[in-house]
Amino acid sequence: MPTDDETLTPFVLDVPETALDDLRERLRRTRFPEPATDPSQGIALDTMAELRRSWLSDHDWRRVEAEINRHAQFRTEVDGLGIHLLHVRSARADARPLLVTHGWPSSVVEVLGIVDALVDPGSDELPAFHVVAPSLPGFGFSDRPTGPGWGVEAIADAWAELMTRLGYDRFLAHGGDWGAMVTTALGVRHPDRVEALHTTMPRAPRPDGVDDATLTDQERGWLAAGEAYGRTNRGYAEEQSTRPQTLGYALVDSPAGQLAWIAEKFEAWTDGPGFGAVPVDRVLDIVTTYWLTASAASSARLYWESWASFGNATEPVDVPTAVSYFPAEMTKLPRAWIEARYTGLYHWNVLDRGGHFPALEVPDLLVGELRAAFRG
Repeated sequence: MPTDDETLTPFVLDVPETALDDLRERLRRTRFPEPATDPSQGIALDTMAELRRSWLSDHDWRRVEAEINRHAQFRTEVDGLGIHLLHVRSARADARPLLVTHGWPSSVVEVLGIVDALVDPGSDELPAFHVVAPSLPGFGFSDRPTGPGWGVEAIADAWAELMTRLGYDRFLAHGGDWGAMVTTALGVRHPDRVEALHTTMPRAPRPDGVDDATLTDQERGWLAAGEAYGRTNRGYAEEQSTRPQTLGYALVDSPAGQLAWIAEKFEAWTDGPGFGAVPVDRVLDIVTTYWLTASAASSARLYWESWASFGNATEPVDVPTAVSYFPAEMTKLPRAWIEARYTGLYHWNVLDRGGHFPALEVPDLLVGELRAAFRG
């Protein structure tokens, strides 16, 4: 087994210009399919053509680099794997550490719009946080695992070790999508470390003894929408959870393929139309991160590792838990289901706008929810 180097090494992002030249050349040579014969078949050709044009002619990766490099970044090795992270400390003496974990198809780029408000809220009446935002293994600027075993539980253990190295014995944790799974696993596996957790996508099975007749109309609507989503929109997950390597050959070699694979999800999972409140440039920032790091296959392997337990985990979560539901989130579960598993549930709020990427769509609302959840 490799010996971990526990050093936290400062990191500055600097992509070689040759990599950007290669991307532009590949985009110029894009070969598109014919238009769909029905809108349900996938992202529209005219949408893709405009995204490709914008990516080739308008997008500025150096702007993204500068935005990321404005925050303190580090690399460290945990369990033999290099992990990249943002670690942005607040000047406030009462600030508390907050671990933020992104999901798929996302990266640490997603948190850039909320870091400043969390670190410096501008008022002593509002809570302040030291923000720690790692890149998931196989995502972005973390290393790609070379062997199996990097599922949700292993990531949670690695995050606990990471927080130890940063000097945080106790911390708060937030996440959506796979970040929700990792955050929940932290609460299960390291309850002595997690002061409280917040998630926008809690997962729980249908509990025994719950009468669906007691559900609200809104909750019944959530369940129906979730069933419809499973029938028509879950093909990407089935592919990533069973054949991530095969998929990787297409996406790592074709920027247009990588663009379509991710942009479709921003269309489907935001509070639309289009990409909702997410600027096209930000979608392209995230797609470019996947492209430059060639992480389509390695990020998909998280589905291969942990998809079977994504919605089926039953371990009780006893740490204090806060939940915020955004209306365009792909699946939402009744409160009684969540309370049966997250026994420490103390904050529950259903908001009126936003979707699966609230840090990008409605950063003000997400920051407000984090402050409300963690101010006590």
